[in-house]
Amino acid sequence: MTVIVREIRPDAPADLDGFTAVRHSALPFYLITADSLAHDLTRSHPDAHYRALVAEQDGEIIGTAEVGLAYDAPEPGQGYAHVYVHPDRTGRGAGTLLVRTAEEYLAGVGATRSYTWVLDEPGNRAFAERHGYRAGRSAHFLRLDLAHGTLPPLQDPPPGVELRTGADFADDPRPLFALDAEATEDEPGDVGAELADYEAWLEEIWRHPLNDLELTVVAVADGRPAAFSAARTDGAGRYGSAMTGTARAHRGRGLAKLAKNHSLHRARAAGYSEAFTGNDTGNGPMLAINKWFGYDVCATEVRYVRELG
Repeated sequence: MTVIVREIRPDAPADLDGFTAVRHSALPFYLITADSLAHDLTRSHPDAHYRALVAEQDGEIIGTAEVGLAYDAPEPGQGYAHVYVHPDRTGRGAGTLLVRTAEEYLAGVGATRSYTWVLDEPGNRAFAERHGYRAGRSAHFLRLDLAHGTLPPLQDPPPGVELRTGADFADDPRPLFALDAEATEDEPGDVGAELADYEAWLEEIWRHPLNDLELTVVAVADGRPAAFSAARTDGAGRYGSAMTGTARAHRGRGLAKLAKNHSLHRARAAGYSEAFTGNDTGNGPMLAINKWFGYDVCATEVRYVRELG
């Protein structure tokens, strides 16, 4: 009955399936598949020191952790450890063992701080605080019923703007990289990000198994991407908004809303039944846009942090 923690084996289907099964149970609004996990394990930037841990009891995977460094953050030493235990397997010490193992690993690769997301529920928050973490900002998970909900009607782009898909940039995605980098830089959060490595972006984001180029919609103005809504899909009827943003010079024109609306309509036409997204609770403009689409908050997470010494 002893619980052990070990690194996942990316070439072991049982490990990949066990990890994703726990995540689906603990965090059903987050898109993950065995293929996407294997991609993250084998294609992440070396400086991220990304690892996936599992807690195992009697051969059953009952807990998981994703651990690594935010290598693209302006401030070095920012680590993360996202721990989730199967809801039916709590109280066995798996969470504590995962946290300890993750923190030891982070300290060993140079992290001075550990961030984690915790579902905004009394038991989860108490667990984080018992382990020395302090609460910070929060974020919402949002869900939209694509199968039965009513989307806003499609609108034509304004003069001088045309809509394209991500697939239209398959031969040269660098303009989308530049737009993604600009939008990411302005996204609210505790740990900033600076997308400066084009090759890493190609491997980690553009070529990610969940990245759906046909459902990603880009608003192009003056021949260059001005706004976009990046889509991820899991092949099982679920669609996720990976990133929605607008170039600074084109903000205030409703282009991101336009792109996302077309992406959602395309997703529904392709047979996807659920749409998920996430927003920082301080991101009022994006929350307003998602409310306009009909998204409802389905869960809230709180960002916790602990200094590693």
